Amino acid sequence: MGKLLDIVTKLHTRTSRDYVSRMVDDKINCMIKSKEYGYDYWDGDRKYGYGGYKYDGRWKVVAQDLINEYGLVDGCKILDVGCGKAFLLYELKQLLPNSEVVGIDSSKYAIENAKEEVRDTLRVLGAEETYPFGENEFDLVISLTTLHNLKIYDLKKAIQECQRVGKNKYIMLEAYRDEAELFNLECWALTCESFFRPDEWIWMYDEWGYNGDYEFIYFE
Repeated sequence: MGKLLDIVTKLHTRTSRDYVSRMVDDKINCMIKSKEYGYDYWDGDRKYGYGGYKYDGRWKVVAQDLINEYGLVDGCKILDVGCGKAFLLYELKQLLPNSEVVGIDSSKYAIENAKEEVRDTLRVLGAEETYPFGENEFDLVISLTTLHNLKIYDLKKAIQECQRVGKNKYIMLEAYRDEAELFNLECWALTCESFFRPDEWIWMYDEWGYNGDYEFIYFE
């Protein structure tokens, strides 16, 4: 098993969230709309998701942390599973201009509206599908705030695919440590299908042969 990292948490904790207000704001219909992963989820009203997911440079620090953590050098190959609009891949490409960055995401809207500079390296593909890549093809495979949106049988396939194609792996997911964080997560989450504690996630990683690194974000 890999290491528990602290890379994305500093971004996650910058945002304040009114959990109860989201829960009572027509949340059932908002969840249904959000799971289409179209305009409303990415760029519509905040109650459906991001509330306008625009590039603002926030992922640069994460890109640099990943380079430092994994000793990435120019010319390396990186896969982002659930890349969204590929802001993180863009930042990695800026820092490592000769690297090969690849992204997959189930959202056609996200791919069509991704950063233009890396858009031609992206493809519409679900995280739970078989990846069209060879074993250990990538120096680093990352997946951030994506895999908890899968049902458990699809989750197993996705984790095993990340394991298969990456020399190094890093998965970041939502989790909860106590009843208060579970309540907040259930209030806030629109697309999450898998609600687990950290020890449960780690148990699944071990059961399914994942030996990469991991991180959890919490809704405190």
